[in-house]
Amino acid sequence: MNNNLNTKLLEQVSLPSELRKLSPEQLPAVAEELREFMIKSVEQTGGHLASSLGVVELTIALHYIYNTPEDKLVWDVGHQSYPHKILTGRRNKMSTLRQHGGISGFTKRTESEYDPFGTGHSSTSISAALGMAIASKQLHNERQTIAVIGDGALTGGMAFEALNHAGESDADLLVVLNDNDRSISENVGGLSRYLGRILTSSTYSQMRETSRKVLSKLPGAWDLARRTEEHIKGMVVPGTLFEELGFNYVGPVDGHDINALTRTLKTLRKLKGPRLLHIITQKGRGYPPAEADPLKYHGIGSRVVNRKNNPTAKTTSYTEVFGEWLCRAVEIEPKLIAITPAMKDGSGMVKFADKFPDNFIDVGIAEQHAVTLAAGLATERLRPVVAIYSTFLQRGYDQLIHDVAIQNLPVLFAVDRAGIVGADGATHTGAFDISFLRIIPNLVIMTPSSGEECQRMLTTGLQHNGASVVRYPRSSIPEQGNTLSKNIDTIEIGRGVVRRDGSKIAILIFGPFLDSALSAAKEVDASVVDMRFVSPLDEELILSISKQHKILVTIEENVISGGAGSAVNELLQRNNITIPTLTLGIPNYFVEQGEREALLAQYRLDRDGILNSILDYNSRISNN
Repeated sequence: MNNNLNTKLLEQVSLPSELRKLSPEQLPAVAEELREFMIKSVEQTGGHLASSLGVVELTIALHYIYNTPEDKLVWDVGHQSYPHKILTGRRNKMSTLRQHGGISGFTKRTESEYDPFGTGHSSTSISAALGMAIASKQLHNERQTIAVIGDGALTGGMAFEALNHAGESDADLLVVLNDNDRSISENVGGLSRYLGRILTSSTYSQMRETSRKVLSKLPGAWDLARRTEEHIKGMVVPGTLFEELGFNYVGPVDGHDINALTRTLKTLRKLKGPRLLHIITQKGRGYPPAEADPLKYHGIGSRVVNRKNNPTAKTTSYTEVFGEWLCRAVEIEPKLIAITPAMKDGSGMVKFADKFPDNFIDVGIAEQHAVTLAAGLATERLRPVVAIYSTFLQRGYDQLIHDVAIQNLPVLFAVDRAGIVGADGATHTGAFDISFLRIIPNLVIMTPSSGEECQRMLTTGLQHNGASVVRYPRSSIPEQGNTLSKNIDTIEIGRGVVRRDGSKIAILIFGPFLDSALSAAKEVDASVVDMRFVSPLDEELILSISKQHKILVTIEENVISGGAGSAVNELLQRNNITIPTLTLGIPNYFVEQGEREALLAQYRLDRDGILNSILDYNSRISNN
């Protein structure tokens, strides 16, 4: 960390209680110091910078006005929680952000009393905060509850379900809508700001409440007044929707004006019932590169990188392979429609979206809708491809079963981030998809061991007359494993391949373990079988291998319970075959954050771990 940073005021603030001792006039300086500290910190660790820069003033204002942690502050997603962490006792731990054994990149209940709810997935904050607000009513305390949600996360259906419920309740809940990159509405200039000041004043709020009490006693009077007010406000303020849902809407307010924020929040704190504060912010605020390109600086890697491998080695990623395949596949299959739930960049679809806009759909943060939309497209003989992270596919599970699989519709799911993801930790680790997918009938599940295999499997899924999944990790592929076919060809569904013939031990891999398995196999003269498919399993091959060897080893980047190894063991049991079987995979607990390579080593899924696990198991078998 740069010791020359000007953090004179920030160093006086270890907790929000100390922040509240400062004068309002000092808060802009705190914001400036906080922003500078955060930029330097995230440069060292990597993380979600742009979104956190956009809420510096808001974070300060919330902790200044509200009595946290007694008052509950719930952040949506958690990408923007770094200023919150710095102000709540974790400033000196920011050097460990997203590192193994360090603090999380999201809010986490076990990390701080100032984190009342854990985050990582979007659109959850209003539901969680409403639960807390209702509990506060039940417990007869005066605790305040605040949910902060971005306009992007507000596109999630869960957020609107929560808004609908909250508006019908009498819960004392404040929802702060942080309107930045994906604007719900434009800031309409001087008139909007003027009206915003009027609507945030205590005079207006008191007058409105008094008028409601008086006019509600006169038949039809209050309804007429309310409709007149909403008509006038609706012409200049984007609050009509929220008012109709039952919220007292306030805004828009400049989210970088601390004085306006503290004044508004002070007023809102005195009000009862569901309230919504609409603020306008800028992602990357105060850091020109992030202001110019907030998407690039949404999540950044560290500037300090320790590379164990040859940094000049040419590599690519499975994500990049998918993106290149998509551009080639649509030229052969013009009915291909690529769908993403707001992950165009992360899923490698930028080039495709630019080149084939008519074949690309971004549904926003709406995973459930993405799946059923694809089902609808498939009924009309189009060929939908849903690019989605493993951890987010969990949100569309019901739709995958009922809308796609039961109807056996030809939808291809390109499931990225399957397995260990690294610094984002438990909320983003794709450790469960094999387990929850393989139980679904009519679903083909493929696990590529190389870039070429990934391409061929995607083509196979695209041409398959039913639902299919290709799952691949967030990792680089060595150049020798990334020789892509000039022609987009397919593979036979349900057929594995023997990659090495050996004796006694057979290693069955599901996914990107080919190089590690081959290297380990040489040490123990083991056979290596690239299973390729979790469903349908190549049962004939497994039964044949089991007769030719004395030990089976299965390897997968998924939890062991219910995974590919379980499928192999179930097959052996059904056929009354007794053979010692070692199942390697992710342990049945939530994976902590850390470097992907380090975590693979920790769970004995790297080359040395595989070899040592085999040696240990063989030794135990031999001694029995």
